[in-house]
Amino acid sequence: MADIVDQKTRSRMMSGIRGKDTKPEIRIRKALFARGFRYRLHHKGLPGKPDLVFPRLKAVIFVNGCFWHMHDCALFKWPSTRVEFWRAKLEGNRRRDEVVHQQISELGWRQLTVWECSMKGRGRLEFDIVINEIERWLLSNEALGEIRGHGDI
Repeated sequence: MADIVDQKTRSRMMSGIRGKDTKPEIRIRKALFARGFRYRLHHKGLPGKPDLVFPRLKAVIFVNGCFWHMHDCALFKWPSTRVEFWRAKLEGNRRRDEVVHQQISELGWRQLTVWECSMKGRGRLEFDIVINEIERWLLSNEALGEIRGHGDI
């Protein structure tokens, strides 16, 4: 299927997609702050610059977009144009994620991944459920955690 916009327009549109301070990330930050949690943003001293870092709890949270991190859910679809480019790009992202998660674990940090599908799409959870689950995980001793949408359990 051909793209509905020209290559220059598509390039401009894709370059406007944010890597940090995304809407889901900001929603989570505001809700956790309101519950009394304090954190650092995109800590450069940790591999992968996690979205939220809780130094006192030695915990990090990644808020991942389902497309960019090839999540196995309804929000991820392979692009129909420039297939080789996108396969290399997205598989590179996935390999980098694996390395980053391993490095963070080796440094003794706990990590939670919150997927975009937990807050967007047909399988989304109620936002309070997402925040309650994040809070529960933060206050636990669990090393790893993941929050996904309904259809992805």
